[in-house]
Amino acid sequence: MKFPMGASWKSSLSEMLSLFFQEFTYEVCVSKQQHHRSVTSKVKRLIDILGSLLGLAIAAAVAVPVAVAMLLDNPGPLLYSQVRCGFKGRLFRMWKFRSMVVGAENLKHLVRNQAKGHIFKNENDPRITRVGRFLRCTSLDELPQFWNVLVGDMSLVGTRPPTPDEVAAYDDFHWQRLNVKPGMTGEWQVNGRSGVKDFDEIVLMDLDYQRKWSVVYDITLICQTIWVVFSKNGAC
Repeated sequence: MKFPMGASWKSSLSEMLSLFFQEFTYEVCVSKQQHHRSVTSKVKRLIDILGSLLGLAIAAAVAVPVAVAMLLDNPGPLLYSQVRCGFKGRLFRMWKFRSMVVGAENLKHLVRNQAKGHIFKNENDPRITRVGRFLRCTSLDELPQFWNVLVGDMSLVGTRPPTPDEVAAYDDFHWQRLNVKPGMTGEWQVNGRSGVKDFDEIVLMDLDYQRKWSVVYDITLICQTIWVVFSKNGAC
């Protein structure tokens, strides 16, 4: 078993035990909500599978140069994983190309949160490496998440998956965003991205997506995301 970067076996064990006991609480809080129709859509799932296979091919192609760049800039693991909350609060491990220094989670308390609400953001986070900043600005750090899409933990389009500590502080209003699968992109990514720092505003975008959802709307958001990534609008 591999432990998260910078974490001892004791802290990893403690994390997993706390997550085990919290998972039941998450599911109870949203269990009375009906499943959103996007969750059971076979067409959406087919698009996710096809899109994730293409995305993983791209991830494989860039993995070697990214690994070499990391080795020269800040040696350490190529991939970074973090436990996140998905559909109905279910826990899963999300993957990214590492964009921060090794042991970044242990340094989080030293960085000021510039966002409002149950999210963490800092535009000049000193933990981000030079290679990591490039990966974030180009969204290349997100490519390994296509694996999460392929196995069904995530979708191409949805809401960004929160961390367990963020979810633990949710009000009833916030729980509604977990009624769909988390996505690699969504309303927030195409309508502000890093420029939106108010969590309640992000939740309203997530709920707006749930109201508007259709397969055609998902495809529209995917196309808009591609434009946003290439134009670097709201990146970093």
